[in-house]
Amino acid sequence: MERSLETQVNQAVEAWMRWLPRWQPATHRGRVAVCRRCLGSPVLAAAGLGADVPHGVQHGMSTRIKTIIDHAVADYTARNLPMLQSELDEQAERNRARSYRPAEDLPPEFEGLPLDPDPDPEAPFLFTIAGLAAESAAAMPALPPLSAEAKAALRQEVALADEYANLVGREVCALLEHHREEIHAAVGRFVEPQIDAMLADLARALDTPFDPDGHGFAP
Repeated sequence: MERSLETQVNQAVEAWMRWLPRWQPATHRGRVAVCRRCLGSPVLAAAGLGADVPHGVQHGMSTRIKTIIDHAVADYTARNLPMLQSELDEQAERNRARSYRPAEDLPPEFEGLPLDPDPDPEAPFLFTIAGLAAESAAAMPALPPLSAEAKAALRQEVALADEYANLVGREVCALLEHHREEIHAAVGRFVEPQIDAMLADLARALDTPFDPDGHGFAP
């Protein structure tokens, strides 16, 4: 029997809770580009994960909830939108035929993030993962063109799928709001102490930038 949306949200939050103790602040250079999945996300607003929460913590939640919405829309499409389903099946077949698919089967914490670090003008890349994936996709033959009538029908089905996604998204967000207290408690237990420790280390480094023994500026 298919799980209810409430059950799926509960399980997604539980999975995020199990992962959260393994989260650690990133020590490498941060990305310049914003995450389109997380920026202004109503899912994160419903969960109470605001801008003061590190992006890695946010992304692990938003991706898990997005998966629930995606699966619901996929089921709705398969049952009600035959033209859109046919287009999706053809695209999926093309994707399976590609020789290089680095973005597939990633953990939720990394799904949807850029495949490569931000470029460094002083150290250009010889190649990028995204570039290799694009080359593999470009080698696939193009899909057959659609007639004007088929395009109009497909646009109508896409609009229906978007409308259903919005409906499911609102319901999922309403369910997620019930978990705010436990989400906030988990952030306070596992995330905030690590951030406080980083800020304390930074404050000590700023107070004694040249003297590790804490005696001010070195002579």
